[in-house]
Amino acid sequence: MEILNSSAVWGCALTIGAYGLGALIQKKTGKAFFNPLLISSLTVILLLSILKIPYPDYSASSYPIRYLLLPATVALAIPLYEKLDLLKKNLVAIMAGTLAGVITSVGSIAVLALVMGLSKEQAVTLLPKSVTTAIGMDVAGTLGGMVALASAVIVLTGIMGNLTAEWLCKVCRIEEPLARGIAIGTASHAIGTSKAIEMGEIEGAMSGLAIAVAGIMTAVLAPVVAGFLP
Repeated sequence: MEILNSSAVWGCALTIGAYGLGALIQKKTGKAFFNPLLISSLTVILLLSILKIPYPDYSASSYPIRYLLLPATVALAIPLYEKLDLLKKNLVAIMAGTLAGVITSVGSIAVLALVMGLSKEQAVTLLPKSVTTAIGMDVAGTLGGMVALASAVIVLTGIMGNLTAEWLCKVCRIEEPLARGIAIGTASHAIGTSKAIEMGEIEGAMSGLAIAVAGIMTAVLAPVVAGFLP
C-alpha cells in the first residue's frame, strides 16, 4: 500500500482505467448491458474490496475527476442554447413534464418508505435519487440522510436510466424527441443524459435542461415530503 500512499492521484488512474476496460468490453460485445459506467463501478468496488483499500482514501485520491463533474454538467447547456427557440415555444409543457417527473420520483420513494417501514434517515437518503450528484448529496445531507449511500443510489439510478431509456421509450411508444429528453433527464440526470445525446440533438438538449430544473424542484419538494415521513 506504500505506493498508494505516495501517489495523490492513484484513484484517478484506477477510475480511468476501469472505465476504459468497460468501454472496451462494450465495444467488443456490442451489448448495451455492458455499460462502461456499470462495468467500471463494479471493477472499482471489486478492487477496493480485494486490496482492502478504505473508500475515503479512494474518494480523496479521485477527487480531481469528481470535480470535473461540475463543469461537465454545466457544459450540457451548450446543446440547450442551440435549441433555445424550441425551449421558448414549449416552455409550459417542459416545466409541467419535469414537475410531473419530480413528483413521481419523490412520491414513489415516500410510498416505498411507508410500505417497507424504512426509517426517516433511509427514506430521505433515497428522495433525491433522480437528480445530479452535486445537488442530490446536498439535499440528502441537509435532510439528515446518509450522503455516501445517496451518492451510490444516484449513480445506480443514472446507470439504470442509461441502460433502459431507449428501450422504455420504444415500449411506451414515446416518439416525441422533446418528451423523450425531458423524461430521461428528469429520471436519470447526467448519466441518463449521455444516452439522450446519443438518441438525438433535441433529446440531449431537453435532457440537459431537465437536469437543472428537476434538481431545483427536488431541492424544494424533498423537504416538504420529508416533513410527512414518520
